[in-house]
Amino acid sequence: MDEIVKSAYKPDFQPENITLLETIAANLPGMIFQILQRQDDSVFIPYISFGCKYLYELEPEAIQADFQVLYKLIHPQDIKAFAESIAVCRTTFTPWHWEGRIITPSGKLKWIQGTSQPELQANGDFLWNGLVMDITDRKQAEEKLQESEARYKAILDAIPDLMFRISRDGEYLDLKSEGANVTLSREEIVGKHVQELLPSDVAAISQVAIAKTLDSGTLQTCEYQLPTPLGIRNYEARLVVSGQDEVLAIVRDITDQKQGEVALQNLAQKFAKAFSCSPDSITISTLQEGRFIEVNDSFVKLSGYERDEAIGKTSFELNLWVDDRDRLNLLEQLQGTGVVRNLEFEFRQKSGEIITTLLSAEVIDLDGIPSILAVHHDITERKQVEAQFRLCAQRDRLLAETLVRIRSSLNLEQILQTTVTEVRQFLQADRVFISLNNANLGIRTLAESVDPKYPSVSGWSTNDEAYLKEVRNLLKDNFVRVVEDITQMTVSPKVKAHCQKFQTKASLAVPIMLDDELFGALIANQCSGSRHWLPIEIDLLQQMSEQVAIAIQQSQICQKLAELNTNLEHQVEERTAQLQQKMQEVEKLHRVKDVVLHTVAHDLRTSVMGNLMVLKNLLNQGLRARDWGLGTGNQGKSEQRQIIEEVSSQSSILNPQSPIPNAQSPMPNAQSPIPISRSIIERMIQGNDRQLTMINSLLEINSCEKQGLEIKLEPVQLSTLLGGTFAQLEPILTQNQATLKNLVPADLPLVMADGTRLQKVLANLITHSLQNNPPGLNFSLSATVEAGMIRTQIQDDGVGMSKVECDRLFDLHVRDPQDCCSTSIGLKMYLCRKVIKAHGGEIGVISNRKRGLTFWFTLPLATSSATNRP
Repeated sequence: MDEIVKSAYKPDFQPENITLLETIAANLPGMIFQILQRQDDSVFIPYISFGCKYLYELEPEAIQADFQVLYKLIHPQDIKAFAESIAVCRTTFTPWHWEGRIITPSGKLKWIQGTSQPELQANGDFLWNGLVMDITDRKQAEEKLQESEARYKAILDAIPDLMFRISRDGEYLDLKSEGANVTLSREEIVGKHVQELLPSDVAAISQVAIAKTLDSGTLQTCEYQLPTPLGIRNYEARLVVSGQDEVLAIVRDITDQKQGEVALQNLAQKFAKAFSCSPDSITISTLQEGRFIEVNDSFVKLSGYERDEAIGKTSFELNLWVDDRDRLNLLEQLQGTGVVRNLEFEFRQKSGEIITTLLSAEVIDLDGIPSILAVHHDITERKQVEAQFRLCAQRDRLLAETLVRIRSSLNLEQILQTTVTEVRQFLQADRVFISLNNANLGIRTLAESVDPKYPSVSGWSTNDEAYLKEVRNLLKDNFVRVVEDITQMTVSPKVKAHCQKFQTKASLAVPIMLDDELFGALIANQCSGSRHWLPIEIDLLQQMSEQVAIAIQQSQICQKLAELNTNLEHQVEERTAQLQQKMQEVEKLHRVKDVVLHTVAHDLRTSVMGNLMVLKNLLNQGLRARDWGLGTGNQGKSEQRQIIEEVSSQSSILNPQSPIPNAQSPMPNAQSPIPISRSIIERMIQGNDRQLTMINSLLEINSCEKQGLEIKLEPVQLSTLLGGTFAQLEPILTQNQATLKNLVPADLPLVMADGTRLQKVLANLITHSLQNNPPGLNFSLSATVEAGMIRTQIQDDGVGMSKVECDRLFDLHVRDPQDCCSTSIGLKMYLCRKVIKAHGGEIGVISNRKRGLTFWFTLPLATSSATNRP
C-alpha cells in the first residue's frame, strides 16, 4: 500500500494508477494521505482520500485547505504523545506510528491508528505518505478483555482459600496460595502427588473425590483433618472440572466454623437449661398472632395454665391481656426497634387475678418464622409494697402537715375542716366527719367532707339518750369501731335508720379522747358499698384522732391564754402610762443638763478668753516683776493699773473668792518686786488655748448631737484644697521640725466637700501625730480614685498604736485623765469622723507593722450635674 501511495505522486505516475489508488482507498476503513512539509514548516496536502469523511466527518477539501483542523480534533490527553511521535520521526527518520483518540465534530470519541514513512526530498522538504485507520472497535474489545481479566483476577485474589489444579492421577499441576496458611513452598508442591504430601487416609478420600468429580462432571465436597504447627485443623475441599482429566480444588480452613458449631450446640444446650430453669416466665410466640410455640415451667406457675393448655393458643384466646391495646403497643415497638426492655404490663391469670410484670422481648427468627422471645418478671408484690410505701408516705405527710397546722394555727374550725378534707382524699372515702360528744348538748357534727352525690351530716345533732348511750358504748374504752358492711352489724333500729338516712354502707370510727374522757369521734363512711378497711387506714385515723385531740386541747389553752392576755394588756397599759411619765421627767432632766452644759461652757469660754487676752498682753509688753518700778509719771501708773484691773476682773471669774484689787490697793513698788518668768506665761497661754479648744469642741459636739452637723457641699479640687491646708500648717510643721511630702496628683477629679471643715479634719489628723511624737516627724500624703470615691492617706513614721487604740480612736469616750491633752485630742478625732460621715465617706487609721500610722478617709466624686452648677 505504501508503494502504491508513493508512486501515485511521482512525475511518471500514470492516470490509471490514480484510479487504482482511489479504488483501493474507497474500500479501506480509513484514510490515505500524502503530506508535504516544506522547510519553512508550511504544509501542503497533495492528496487525501475520501475516508476522511467517515473517519473525521470532514470533507477532503476542508482538510487540504487547513491541515490544523485535524490537529484540533485530537483528544487533549493525547496531544502531547502525538507531537512527541512526530518529533521523533523527523529526528530519526524512522517510520511514524501513533495510536490515539479523536473527538469528531458530532462529539463521537474514536480510536485511530496512524502510520507513515517520511521521505526527505532533494530540496529538503519532507514528504509523508501514510494511512490512518479507525481502531475503535478493537480498542473497546481490548478494554473489555482487560476489564474482564482484571475482574477475574480480583475475584481470585480476593478469595483467601487455597486453590489447586490436580490431574486425575492426583498430581498437583498448579496452585494459588496467596492469603492461605501454607507451610510448603510452590516448588515443594507442584509436580508432587497427593499420596506424597497428604496422610494416606486423606489422600484416599481426595482420589475418590477427584474421580467422582471427573466422572460425574458435578461439584464434589469432602472434609478432612490435617495436623499443622497450630494443631489439628479441619478443612473442606470443593472440586469442579477445570479441564481434560483435571480438577480445580478449592480448600478452605473450617476449623473456626467447626468450633463455632460446637459452641452453638453448647449454647443451645445452655439456653435450653436456662429456658427451663429460669425463675422468670419465658415464652416463645409468633410475632403477628401471638400464638405460643414454647413456654417454660415458670410460665405455668405464673399464669396457671399448663403447657398443653398454652402451646398452640394465642394470648388473646387465653385472655392474658388485661388491656388488649397493650399487645398492639408491644407489637409496634418490636416492629420498630426489634427489642423492648422492662415494659410494665398487667396480665390476667387463669384464676382471674391481676398481676403486674416487667416484660422484656426480642424478635427472633425461628425456622423462618418471625417470633417473640419474651421474659416476664413478676413485680406484683413489689408494686404492692411500693403502694404501701406511698400510702405510708402520704399518711406521714398528712400527719406532719396536720401537726404543723396545729402548732402554727389557733383556728380550731379551720384545722378540723382541713383534717377531714385531707383524710377523705387519702382514704378515697365518700364521707369523713368529726362529731362532738357533750353531756349537755348531746352529739353534733363539728366538721365534714363529703362527696356531693351523698347526703351531708353537717349540722346534724341529737339529744336522744338511748341513741347517745348506744353510740358511746360502741366507742367506749378508746375502742376503734370497724364496720365493713353495715348490714352484717347488729345495731338498734335507730342506728340502722340513721345509716339508711345517710346511705352509710361501711364505717370506720375512731374516738377522740381528752383526759381519758370521750370528747367525740373521727368517722369515715363508705356510701357506695361495703369496704375492707386496711390496717394503714385504721392507723391513720387513730393518729389523726390524737392530733385532733391535741388541736382541741390547744384551742382550750388558747382561750385561757386569751383571757390572761386581756388582763395582761390592762397591766401593760398601766405600766406604759407610768413609763411615759418617767420618760417625760427624764427629758426634762436632759433639757436642764443641756442648759447647764451650754451655760457653763460659755462662761468657761469667756473666762479662758479673758485670761488669754491678759496673758498675751503681758507677754507682749514684756511685763516682769522688776518693771513695776520703772514707770514714769501718772500716765505709766494708769496703764499699769488698768492691766491689774483686767487681770483681777478675769481672775474673779475663775475664782470668785479671790480679792479684787481696787484703786486704793497699794501698788507694788521697786523695793518689793514680784518676778514672773516668760516661760510661765507661755505655759499659761498654752493651757488656756487647750481649754478653749476643748470648750469649743464640746460646744460643737453638743450642737451636732442636737441639731446635726451642717455642711455646705460643693465641687472642690482636692489638690488645691490640700495646698491651702499645708500653707496654714507650715508654722506648726516648722516648729516641730516636721516635713511633709505631697504625692497627690494634680489631675484628680473633683470631690463634693465643705472646704472649711475638710481643712480642719486635715489639720486635726496632722496635729494628732505631732502631739504624740517627738520633733522630726516625716509625713507623706497620697490620694487615689477607688469605686467612685477618692481615698486620701496621711502616713507618718512616728510611733504606732495597738489595734484596740486604732479601733477606738474616733469614738467619743473618756480619755486618760493623766494626759492633759487626751480629752482635747479625742474630741477633735470624734469631730473628724462626724465631718467625714456627713460628707458620705469613711475614716480610719492603720498602725503600720514597722513604724508609724496611716490615717485615711474617703470622699465621693462630684457628679456632672454638680460640676455644671453655676
